[in-house]
Parts: sequence; structure tokens; C-alpha cells
Amino acid sequence: MDQMEAAGLPGPMTLGGTSLPLVGRARVYACGITPYDVTHVGHAAAFVWVDTLARVLRDGGAEVIICRNVTDVDDVLLAAADRAGSPYDRFAAIQQFYFDRDMAALGVGQPALQPRAHAYIGQVIALAAGLLDRGAAYERDGQVWFRGAAAARAAVPDRDLALRLAAEYGDDPADPAKDDPFDVAVWRASTSGEPGWASPWGNGRPGWHAECAAMALHAFGPAVDVQAGGGDLRFPHHAYQAALAEAFTGVTPFARSRLTAGVVRVAGAKMAKSAGNLVLVSDLLKEYSAAAVRLLILDRRWGQDWDFSPAALDAAAARLERLHAAAGRAERDVAPAVAAMRAALARDLDVPTALRIAEEEGGQAARSLGTLLGLW
Repeated sequence: MDQMEAAGLPGPMTLGGTSLPLVGRARVYACGITPYDVTHVGHAAAFVWVDTLARVLRDGGAEVIICRNVTDVDDVLLAAADRAGSPYDRFAAIQQFYFDRDMAALGVGQPALQPRAHAYIGQVIALAAGLLDRGAAYERDGQVWFRGAAAARAAVPDRDLALRLAAEYGDDPADPAKDDPFDVAVWRASTSGEPGWASPWGNGRPGWHAECAAMALHAFGPAVDVQAGGGDLRFPHHAYQAALAEAFTGVTPFARSRLTAGVVRVAGAKMAKSAGNLVLVSDLLKEYSAAAVRLLILDRRWGQDWDFSPAALDAAAARLERLHAAAGRAERDVAPAVAAMRAALARDLDVPTALRIAEEEGGQAARSLGTLLGLW
């Protein structure tokens, strides 16, 4: 028995096969929302997993500091605000209210830090200036471009796939203003009608990836323990965020580990507004408990892509009832079962194994797991 086990603690967390020993504190940067639309299950999955990670880390004795940004300066938000005839900042604040309401309903705790991009313009300008000084970026016609080809190759060796993903997420590989298709904007010149701020390169606004890099560096310094978010953000967003931070600080890796929640699909297609297949959290909560929705998300491996269906949600609600029934069974010596559950959760957040143990053992084991997972 090692010292952690002797103290009744489950030992170091592992994520994706990477051991994550901690000295008291865990710094988690979670890529937050661009507040331009309502919250759907795909959004919720990422944030429920981050919340669960925080619960498990705290159970293991760590102080968890979550920084979850709000990208309130972005092309899609500006376009949505324009369609609504609303100032972008007011529009973003209203959408943020609805998001926070849905997260609270699901039992997702408020992050310790919630920086909003519009308040970090100075930090993005400092990031751009530092990258220029290091030769990792270049300025052209009022825009600052990060040299991103190496980061793209490292993240997605298949060049054609990387080009498709870059285009899908708005990085415009065909833009003739940059040296390489995989270069990305750190600072962008603002056009008429767009919000803009003064900079050494003229009136402009931050690039998407640079916003997250600057906010993470401001919150945590040159590195984080966990970089988290939706699996669809692995490339380009997570890859460029890390590459920008590493190029600026010279410290690698930016993230000791990563938690990228699996993509939620409907009939095989990614849940997205463009696909017209959104399943809204607020709609589900009219018919199902928040605990059933949480269990639907958590009863799988966190990196697994999965399909939402009403039948799957019904199955999650039924399993929740079984867990309640197990919790009501007669007491027995459950210390070994509780230890095994905590060890499963520390081992790559293995919720399915922990649920199986809780259902088999019942009593305090089931009650402990339900509390730890935020199910009651």
C-alpha cells in the first residue's frame, strides 16, 4: 500500500493514459462557449465532464481552479447579433445568461474564473507583440499572423484533412494575405461596422485562438494541468491555442493533459446548428431530471463520440432509478467498494466501472457515487 492509499486517497489522476500527479492545486482551462445561441447537449457534454473531473480531483484532495472563458468577440457572434439587430456585447450577455441558467440546472458548478474576450484586448496585443519579437508571427496590412504550419502538421498529419478542418472553423486557408494556409490571425483588422480597438498595427480585434491563449496565460501563467473542451475543438482551436502559448513563453508543453469530450451526434451527424439537429438542454429538462441528463452524458468513456436519441435518454433515466434503488439497500461493509469506485474514477474518469460497482454493492457505495457524480 502506498502513502496515498494509506491516507484513503485514490492516487494520482490519469487522463488519456497520462499520469497527472498534483501538488495541491489543479489548473483547468476549459474552452467555453461563443454566446450566440442556445445551449444544446453537445455543449453540455463538455462542461458536465469538466465538472465531473473537478469533483473527482477535489475528492482526491486537490484544490481545483477552473477557468472557463467566454468568446464574446467572434465572427459567428457578430453575425448573429447583426441578424438580431442588437449590439454584440448586449447580445452576448443575454445568451450568456441562458447558458449559465442551463449549466446551473445541470448541476455544473460556476468556474472560479470566467474571463470574457472583450476585456482581454490588451493581453492579446501583448501576445501578438511577443510573438512578433520571437519571430513566430509577422505583420501585414494591419494584421498579425502566427506561423502555424508546424502546429498544424503536429496536430493533424493528414494535410487535406487539416485544410478541411481549418476552413470549417473559419481560419480560411485560401486567404491570400498570409504566407501559409495554416497561419492564423492573432490580431485582425476590423472592417466598417465591426468592433475594433486601437493597437500598434491599427484598429482591430483579436483572433479566436489568440483570445484563448491570452486568457489562459493571464489566468495561469505559461502552463495548465488540464486543457479541456469539446472533441470537435482538438484542431484547429486547441492545437493553435497551445502552440501560441508555447511560442510566446518558450515553455512546453502548454497542457500537461487534455480532456476533450466526445462529439455528440444525431443519427450519425454532429449536433450543430448548421445541421439543424440541435437538442436543447432546456427542452430536455422539461421532461427529464437533470440527473438523468447528466447520467446520459457520463455513462461512457469521456472521449467517446456518441449518438443522442430519446431511447438513450430513457435508458439513462432507468439506470438512475436502479442506482437509487441500490442506494436504498441494506448497509454492509462497503469500504472496499468505495475505494474501488474512487480508483476507477481516478483512472481516466472511468464512470461506467464505478457505476457497475455501485449498483452491485449498493448502500453507502451507491450513495457516495451518486453524490460524487452530482446525481443527487
